[in-house]
Amino acid sequence: MFQPGDMVVYGTTGVCRVEEITQPNMSGVDRSKPYYLLKPLFQDGVIYTPVENGKVSIRPVISAKEAEALIDLIPGMQAEACRAPTLQALAQHYQAVVRSHDCRDLIELMMSIYAKRCQAEAQNRRLGMVDERYMKQAERLLYGELSVALNIPFDEVQPYIARRVDEGCPSGAAGA
Repeated sequence: MFQPGDMVVYGTTGVCRVEEITQPNMSGVDRSKPYYLLKPLFQDGVIYTPVENGKVSIRPVISAKEAEALIDLIPGMQAEACRAPTLQALAQHYQAVVRSHDCRDLIELMMSIYAKRCQAEAQNRRLGMVDERYMKQAERLLYGELSVALNIPFDEVQPYIARRVDEGCPSGAAGA
């Protein structure tokens, strides 16, 4: 069970702080069960979710060490542009990756969409809306988690990754 103050990744919402464990007095809520009151870090609102929730993934934010190790892997990752016979199939593939709640999968998805963007630009075309939407969602989820894990502002995550990759990612060279 998570405790108030813990940072968690909640479904496709992203990083949230556990504000409290409560039994909300709201209609449609089983008052006999404990609920987490979650405050998303990078969007507005609050979320009430059962402590025992089998429908939406909730896990701790990765550690700084895990975040650094993940960034170290980026130069060796290979991602090809994802193609699908229909936009619906493409969206389902992207959605499955996003719902995996795995940072490595998110990086590979972003690299795949980036490769697709480069190919489109080489042909004087624009990236499709489905690709753009999932790229933004993957960036929001990944950068949000890395921001918290590495204790750096959200908008500094992408430049930090780029700097580390350009430096050749010497393990442990960049401070957390």
